[in-house]
Amino acid sequence: MPWFYAVVEREHELQNPTSPEKIRLLGERLRLGPESRILDIASGRGGPAILLAATFGCRITCVEASEEFHAAALARVREAGLEELIESVHADARTFRLEPSDYDAALCLGASFVWGGLEGTLEALVPVVRPGGFVAVGEPYWRTWPLPEGFEPDEGESFVTLSETVERFRGAGLAPVTMIDASRDDWDRYETLHWLAGEEWLHEHPGDPDADEIRARIERHRDRYLRWERDLLGWAIVAGRKR
Repeated sequence: MPWFYAVVEREHELQNPTSPEKIRLLGERLRLGPESRILDIASGRGGPAILLAATFGCRITCVEASEEFHAAALARVREAGLEELIESVHADARTFRLEPSDYDAALCLGASFVWGGLEGTLEALVPVVRPGGFVAVGEPYWRTWPLPEGFEPDEGESFVTLSETVERFRGAGLAPVTMIDASRDDWDRYETLHWLAGEEWLHEHPGDPDADEIRARIERHRDRYLRWERDLLGWAIVAGRKR
């Protein structure tokens, strides 16, 4: 079966509910420049890395486990002419060698599941940035707590409120320095492009033996988003400075 996210995110420039302007704002807040060395974990199709390298001239090491996303990132980096600034590594971040104090900033945007959640991600990334460097994580959070009756989080959705999310940075030895929240428009652009890409894939592969399952997953995600998640689920990039 084709990987679901390779189908529905094949056209996403950014694979999270954010915007190019907000990624550039993140770069400003992280004080990036030509001398900065950045680690981007679970970097996907390379969207944030391309924006940051092109805007700030920083050097970025991208680590991505998905073969489909890694291949797409390589092509996009070549097209942007950024091969000298962006190193793309096809690897599982959990086995990638992370050198202590080696980076000015470490990013994990929307993929804290790599280390089992936000706390595990911070535990892994704080040691790899220099003192005074930054760790930035894009993480979902619940806008409403307690959750309304009738809504059941999916497996792995052990999110907390925004204030509790920020507090976890403090608990990891980071001083929270910025928060860049996703708007409803950011969410709608991100989610509805799934619908479009999925429908186009189904149109292109009418006889695929997995088409019914892909269609069912698209419909489930769409219905869940419209019924519940558009109101309940937030997403923010939070950055902390290593003390």
